[in-house]
Amino acid sequence: MGRNESIPAPAVRRLSLYLRQLEAFRDSNLHTVSSKQLGQALNITDAQVRKDLAYFGQFGQPGIGYGVDELIAKLRHILGTDQTWRVLLAGAGNLGRALLSYRGFQSKGFEVVAVFDNDPSLQGQPIGEDGPVVQSIEQLVSVVQKENIRLALLAVPAAVAQSVTDGMIGAGIKGILNFAPVSLLVPGDVTVANVDLAVHLEQLSFSIGSSGL
Repeated sequence: MGRNESIPAPAVRRLSLYLRQLEAFRDSNLHTVSSKQLGQALNITDAQVRKDLAYFGQFGQPGIGYGVDELIAKLRHILGTDQTWRVLLAGAGNLGRALLSYRGFQSKGFEVVAVFDNDPSLQGQPIGEDGPVVQSIEQLVSVVQKENIRLALLAVPAAVAQSVTDGMIGAGIKGILNFAPVSLLVPGDVTVANVDLAVHLEQLSFSIGSSGL
Protein backbone atom coordinates (compact mmCIF):
# COMPACT_ATOMS: atom_id res chain seq x y z
CA MET A 1 0.00 0.00 0.00
CA GLY A 2 1.41 3.41 -0.98
CA ARG A 3 1.62 6.35 1.37
CA ASN A 4 -1.31 8.16 -0.21
CA GLU A 5 -3.48 5.04 0.00
CA SER A 6 -2.99 4.94 3.79
CA ILE A 7 -4.35 8.48 4.24
CA PRO A 8 -8.09 8.61 5.05
CA ALA A 9 -10.19 10.04 2.23
CA PRO A 10 -11.95 12.57 4.54
CA ALA A 11 -8.55 14.02 5.48
CA VAL A 12 -7.70 14.50 1.81
CA ARG A 13 -11.07 16.15 1.14
CA ARG A 14 -10.53 18.53 4.05
CA LEU A 15 -7.24 19.69 2.52
CA SER A 16 -9.27 21.48 -0.16
CA LEU A 17 -11.35 23.16 2.56
CA TYR A 18 -8.20 24.25 4.39
CA LEU A 19 -6.74 25.61 1.16
CA ARG A 20 -9.79 27.71 0.34
CA GLN A 21 -10.01 29.07 3.86
CA LEU A 22 -6.31 29.92 3.87
CA GLU A 23 -6.79 31.77 0.57
CA ALA A 24 -9.63 33.72 2.22
CA PHE A 25 -7.34 34.54 5.15
CA ARG A 26 -4.65 35.70 2.72
CA ASP A 27 -7.15 37.93 0.94
CA SER A 28 -7.92 39.46 4.36
CA ASN A 29 -4.20 40.19 4.83
CA LEU A 30 -3.78 37.59 7.57
CA HIS A 31 -0.21 36.30 7.43
CA THR A 32 -0.20 33.66 10.16
CA VAL A 33 -2.99 31.44 11.45
CA SER A 34 -3.36 28.91 14.24
CA SER A 35 -4.99 25.49 13.96
CA LYS A 36 -7.73 26.84 16.21
CA GLN A 37 -8.47 29.76 13.88
CA LEU A 38 -8.46 27.50 10.84
CA GLY A 39 -10.68 24.94 12.54
CA GLN A 40 -13.16 27.49 13.87
CA ALA A 41 -13.61 28.97 10.41
CA LEU A 42 -14.59 25.53 9.09
CA ASN A 43 -16.40 24.18 12.18
CA ILE A 44 -13.62 21.61 12.68
CA THR A 45 -11.67 21.05 15.90
CA ASP A 46 -8.10 22.30 16.06
CA ALA A 47 -7.03 18.75 16.94
CA GLN A 48 -8.56 17.50 13.68
CA VAL A 49 -6.74 20.19 11.70
CA ARG A 50 -3.40 19.20 13.21
CA LYS A 51 -4.09 15.49 12.70
CA ASP A 52 -5.04 15.99 9.04
CA LEU A 53 -1.96 18.05 8.27
CA ALA A 54 0.31 15.61 10.11
CA TYR A 55 -0.45 12.96 7.48
CA PHE A 56 1.47 15.10 4.99
CA GLY A 57 4.38 16.37 7.05
CA GLN A 58 5.33 18.93 9.68
CA PHE A 59 3.83 22.38 9.26
CA GLY A 60 3.94 25.56 11.32
CA GLN A 61 5.74 26.42 14.53
CA PRO A 62 4.54 26.01 18.13
CA GLY A 63 3.32 29.29 19.56
CA ILE A 64 3.40 30.97 16.15
CA GLY A 65 1.10 28.91 13.98
CA TYR A 66 1.18 28.44 10.24
CA GLY A 67 2.48 30.92 7.72
CA VAL A 68 -0.53 31.43 5.45
CA ASP A 69 1.37 31.81 2.18
CA GLU A 70 3.71 28.94 3.02
CA LEU A 71 0.88 26.55 3.92
CA ILE A 72 -1.07 27.53 0.79
CA ALA A 73 1.95 26.65 -1.34
CA LYS A 74 2.46 23.33 0.44
CA LEU A 75 -1.20 22.32 0.18
CA ARG A 76 -1.30 23.21 -3.51
CA HIS A 77 1.76 21.03 -4.02
CA ILE A 78 0.19 18.13 -2.10
CA LEU A 79 -3.06 18.44 -4.07
CA GLY A 80 -1.16 18.77 -7.34
CA THR A 81 -2.64 22.16 -8.19
CA ASP A 82 0.70 23.96 -8.25
CA GLN A 83 0.72 22.98 -11.91
CA THR A 84 -1.82 23.40 -14.72
CA TRP A 85 -3.91 20.32 -15.52
CA ARG A 86 -5.29 20.01 -19.03
CA VAL A 87 -8.90 18.79 -18.89
CA LEU A 88 -11.43 17.61 -21.44
CA LEU A 89 -15.19 18.04 -21.32
CA ALA A 90 -17.41 15.28 -22.72
CA GLY A 91 -20.89 16.67 -23.36
CA ALA A 92 -21.61 20.13 -24.80
CA GLY A 93 -25.23 20.37 -23.69
CA ASN A 94 -26.63 22.82 -21.14
CA LEU A 95 -24.72 21.33 -18.20
CA GLY A 96 -21.49 21.07 -20.14
CA ARG A 97 -21.71 24.67 -21.27
CA ALA A 98 -22.40 25.79 -17.71
CA LEU A 99 -19.33 23.89 -16.51
CA LEU A 100 -17.18 25.43 -19.20
CA SER A 101 -18.30 28.93 -18.24
CA TYR A 102 -17.17 28.41 -14.65
CA ARG A 103 -14.02 30.51 -14.24
CA GLY A 104 -13.04 28.84 -10.98
CA PHE A 105 -11.48 25.87 -12.77
CA GLN A 106 -8.72 27.92 -14.37
CA SER A 107 -7.97 29.88 -11.20
CA LYS A 108 -7.37 26.57 -9.43
CA GLY A 109 -5.07 25.18 -12.10
CA PHE A 110 -7.51 23.32 -14.36
CA GLU A 111 -7.77 24.33 -18.02
CA VAL A 112 -10.48 22.83 -20.24
CA VAL A 113 -8.68 22.48 -23.55
CA ALA A 114 -11.05 20.20 -25.50
CA VAL A 115 -14.79 19.60 -25.74
CA PHE A 116 -16.48 16.59 -27.33
CA ASP A 117 -20.07 15.77 -28.24
CA ASN A 118 -21.72 13.24 -30.58
CA ASP A 119 -24.32 15.76 -31.80
CA PRO A 120 -23.31 16.80 -35.36
CA SER A 121 -25.16 20.12 -34.98
CA LEU A 122 -22.80 21.14 -32.18
CA GLN A 123 -19.56 19.96 -33.74
CA GLY A 124 -17.36 22.67 -35.17
CA GLN A 125 -19.01 25.34 -33.02
CA PRO A 126 -17.03 27.19 -30.32
CA ILE A 127 -18.32 27.24 -26.75
CA GLY A 128 -18.56 30.91 -25.85
CA GLU A 129 -16.51 33.67 -27.44
CA ASP A 130 -13.08 32.21 -26.75
CA GLY A 131 -13.89 28.64 -25.75
CA PRO A 132 -12.73 25.46 -27.48
CA VAL A 133 -14.51 24.17 -30.57
CA VAL A 134 -16.76 21.14 -30.06
CA GLN A 135 -15.24 18.04 -31.63
CA SER A 136 -16.62 14.62 -32.47
CA ILE A 137 -16.24 11.85 -29.91
CA GLU A 138 -14.36 9.94 -32.60
CA GLN A 139 -11.52 12.47 -32.28
CA LEU A 140 -11.18 12.00 -28.53
CA VAL A 141 -8.35 9.45 -28.50
CA SER A 142 -6.06 11.41 -30.78
CA VAL A 143 -6.71 14.72 -28.99
CA VAL A 144 -6.16 13.25 -25.51
CA GLN A 145 -2.84 11.80 -26.55
CA LYS A 146 -1.74 14.90 -28.45
CA GLU A 147 -2.70 17.30 -25.66
CA ASN A 148 -1.52 14.99 -22.84
CA ILE A 149 -4.90 15.19 -21.09
CA ARG A 150 -5.41 13.07 -17.95
CA LEU A 151 -8.55 14.57 -16.39
CA ALA A 152 -12.10 14.72 -17.72
CA LEU A 153 -15.48 16.25 -16.95
CA LEU A 154 -18.30 13.90 -17.95
CA ALA A 155 -21.62 15.63 -18.65
CA VAL A 156 -23.39 13.25 -21.03
CA PRO A 157 -26.73 11.42 -20.73
CA ALA A 158 -26.72 8.32 -18.52
CA ALA A 159 -27.40 6.03 -21.49
CA VAL A 160 -24.04 6.79 -23.10
CA ALA A 161 -21.97 7.62 -20.02
CA GLN A 162 -20.30 4.20 -19.73
CA SER A 163 -19.38 3.94 -23.40
CA VAL A 164 -17.91 7.46 -23.39
CA THR A 165 -16.05 6.60 -20.18
CA ASP A 166 -14.62 3.46 -21.78
CA GLY A 167 -13.36 5.53 -24.69
CA MET A 168 -11.78 8.13 -22.41
CA ILE A 169 -10.02 5.48 -20.33
CA GLY A 170 -8.75 3.80 -23.47
CA ALA A 171 -7.31 7.15 -24.53
CA GLY A 172 -5.42 7.53 -21.25
CA ILE A 173 -7.77 9.47 -18.95
CA LYS A 174 -7.04 8.70 -15.28
CA GLY A 175 -9.47 10.96 -13.40
CA ILE A 176 -13.14 11.63 -14.14
CA LEU A 177 -15.50 14.13 -12.54
CA ASN A 178 -18.81 12.47 -13.35
CA PHE A 179 -21.99 14.55 -13.60
CA ALA A 180 -23.97 11.79 -15.32
CA PRO A 181 -26.58 10.20 -12.99
CA VAL A 182 -25.11 6.71 -13.24
CA SER A 183 -22.40 4.64 -11.57
CA LEU A 184 -19.41 4.04 -13.80
CA LEU A 185 -17.35 0.86 -14.04
CA VAL A 186 -13.66 1.73 -14.22
CA PRO A 187 -10.37 -0.11 -13.64
CA GLY A 188 -8.48 0.27 -10.38
CA ASP A 189 -6.02 2.84 -11.72
CA VAL A 190 -8.79 5.28 -12.68
CA THR A 191 -10.45 7.56 -10.12
CA VAL A 192 -14.06 8.73 -10.43
CA ALA A 193 -15.67 11.50 -8.38
CA ASN A 194 -19.46 11.53 -8.74
CA VAL A 195 -21.48 14.74 -8.62
CA ASP A 196 -25.19 13.90 -8.69
CA LEU A 197 -27.05 17.14 -8.04
CA ALA A 198 -30.39 15.37 -7.49
CA VAL A 199 -28.87 13.13 -4.81
CA HIS A 200 -27.54 16.16 -2.93
CA LEU A 201 -30.97 17.80 -3.08
CA GLU A 202 -32.55 14.58 -1.82
CA GLN A 203 -30.16 14.57 1.13
CA LEU A 204 -31.07 18.17 1.90
CA SER A 205 -34.81 17.47 1.67
CA PHE A 206 -34.36 14.47 3.99
CA SER A 207 -32.47 16.59 6.53
CA ILE A 208 -35.08 19.34 6.46
CA GLY A 209 -37.99 16.89 6.57
CA SER A 210 -36.56 14.72 9.35
CA SER A 211 -35.85 17.76 11.51
CA GLY A 212 -39.57 18.37 11.80
CA LEU A 213 -40.47 14.82 12.91
